[in-house]
Amino acid sequence: MSIVSRFAPSPTGYLHVGGARTALFSWLYARKYGGTFILRIEDTDLERSSQESVDAILDGMNWLGLDWDQGPFYQTKRFDLYKEVVAQLLADGKAYKCFCTIEEVDAMREAQTAAGEKPKYNGMWRDRTDHPTDKPFVIRFKNPQQGVVVIDDLIKGRIEVANAELDDLIIARSDGTPTYNLTVVVDDWKMGVTHVIRGDDHVNNTPRQMNILAALGADIPKYAHVPMILGDDGKRLSKRHGAVGVMQYRDDGYLPEALLNYLVRLGWSHGDQEIFSLEELVQIFDLADCNRAPSAFNTEKLQWLNQHYIRTSDAAYVAKHLQWHVTEQKLDISNGPTLEQLVAVQGERVKTLKEMVEVSRYFFEDFSEFEENAAKKHLRPVAAEPLKAVQQALAAITDWTAENVHAAINSAAESLGLGMGKVGMPLRVAVTGGGNSPSLDVTLALIGQARCLARIELALAFISLRGEAA
Repeated sequence: MSIVSRFAPSPTGYLHVGGARTALFSWLYARKYGGTFILRIEDTDLERSSQESVDAILDGMNWLGLDWDQGPFYQTKRFDLYKEVVAQLLADGKAYKCFCTIEEVDAMREAQTAAGEKPKYNGMWRDRTDHPTDKPFVIRFKNPQQGVVVIDDLIKGRIEVANAELDDLIIARSDGTPTYNLTVVVDDWKMGVTHVIRGDDHVNNTPRQMNILAALGADIPKYAHVPMILGDDGKRLSKRHGAVGVMQYRDDGYLPEALLNYLVRLGWSHGDQEIFSLEELVQIFDLADCNRAPSAFNTEKLQWLNQHYIRTSDAAYVAKHLQWHVTEQKLDISNGPTLEQLVAVQGERVKTLKEMVEVSRYFFEDFSEFEENAAKKHLRPVAAEPLKAVQQALAAITDWTAENVHAAINSAAESLGLGMGKVGMPLRVAVTGGGNSPSLDVTLALIGQARCLARIELALAFISLRGEAA
């Protein structure tokens, strides 16, 4: 059997992390078995669906690298097919017209609740033929009233639901538009979906959908319901509670590999291993290794993974993603090191790409002021002499390399009989404007000789003014 899985988001918001995890699991399953991965946009909620949300979903999938083999399919373009299926069910006596008003159904359920019964539609129009000609109606599926539906869930195990617990659900509204439980069934059937991997908030839908599939004579796919994700606060992660859109992680400076690695470990494990490449996951991913219990989101763990991927990934690849943040933060990098060079020196020092841009401006932009605390501590009158000595030594360099810069700084310190701390920190503040940077020799080499000398001159002027004020 050829495996066919799908990811079928509703475009009523962005692609949040729960949806992204479902997409990842479905994608991995299809890729592992050489199957087909389908992207389907379930946009039948006409009031809440938007093109903006569709674009956010596609952007998120593309950024994560979860490519699809078929689609994207849009349900709003398949209404004729759904109408045909509804008509077929009506003709076969497996669906019927229901003329109940909303008020009547509400009253029905209130009475059942008051009697201690499970509230549900009581099937009052199930077998009636006295259809009025002047009243609106919905189409209900004639659910079996006997027996049980058995879900051999690939994650949760065997689930049994008595048909007596299920009511005759609406499959077409009074305006003729199909409902979710009808469209998803028809699409899974017609697209040949063999495995439905989705969040466990759909468990209640599954027996209803299986019954409709059976009524259509369709093959029933295997189901795997992935447990929910809890937020940092322990509450369920959802679109309405803390579920950050995937592209927000891009905006915050995360690499897609870090998010994918993190998401796959939310509810799945492979021994004690923490770091996985996508290629490795394709080989080892198994639904049988998924947890049945909810998983808790941990932002610190995600940051740790992001640091790992920034540090260990090819610098050219990281630089490609860094460019987006450079553009976003309007940093002119025309005069300074390459982004690959920047990744090489800053990769060990930051948690995100956004942070890398924020702390690296001094490589590209000149400044007229120093960070207040750093200047107060290190640009004191006592630092003037060491800075002048270093300036002189740096000015004498004819081949501006990190090695020669290092030698010049050491030479200046030795000539004054000072330790590196007495020379290094004032120099760092002078050339970067603050107290943090990669190693001085590499930092100065990347900033460039002319800029370093000019910034030291600026620092000396600052010290002079400070001395006069004192």
